[in-house]
Amino acid sequence: MAEGTRACGAERLPGSRRTGRAGPGGKMAAARRGRASSAVLSSISLQVLFCLSGAYYALYFLATLLMITYKSQVFSYPHPYLVLDLTLLLLMGILEVTRLYLGTKGNLTEAEVPLAISLALTAGGALLSTYFLLWQTLVLRADSILSATLLALHGLEAILQLVAIAAFVS
Repeated sequence: MAEGTRACGAERLPGSRRTGRAGPGGKMAAARRGRASSAVLSSISLQVLFCLSGAYYALYFLATLLMITYKSQVFSYPHPYLVLDLTLLLLMGILEVTRLYLGTKGNLTEAEVPLAISLALTAGGALLSTYFLLWQTLVLRADSILSATLLALHGLEAILQLVAIAAFVS
């Protein structure tokens, strides 16, 4: 193969199978990587759901923020409850970003601990989603639809995370 036509990742590295030479210690680099099994255990459906959930949450955050602004202008929205709702929405945003990052990392690296932490954060996100569905100071129909959809996504993610963790452990 000509020098300029090598594919990405096709460089000849010391200790790789392409050179045929053993690396330090006389072992091949591919054999030192980690798992002896070459089976891929990460869940594609969970990964797609994480991407979908991230996009949906961005829409949810923006829509909920705009609805809280609308409700504070049109209705008599007590100031302490307005601050509480905005604080919980911001907390939910931080929680969702952390949850999606750890879930994606755990799924792609087939690691149980980040995925388990993401599962615990999913429960926290579901609780906050339930707050915005039922216990928010003023709940509009749009709030109910958006929060119920987010709660359904959390439930589906929790099921798929449990399945993925079970696959990684076994």
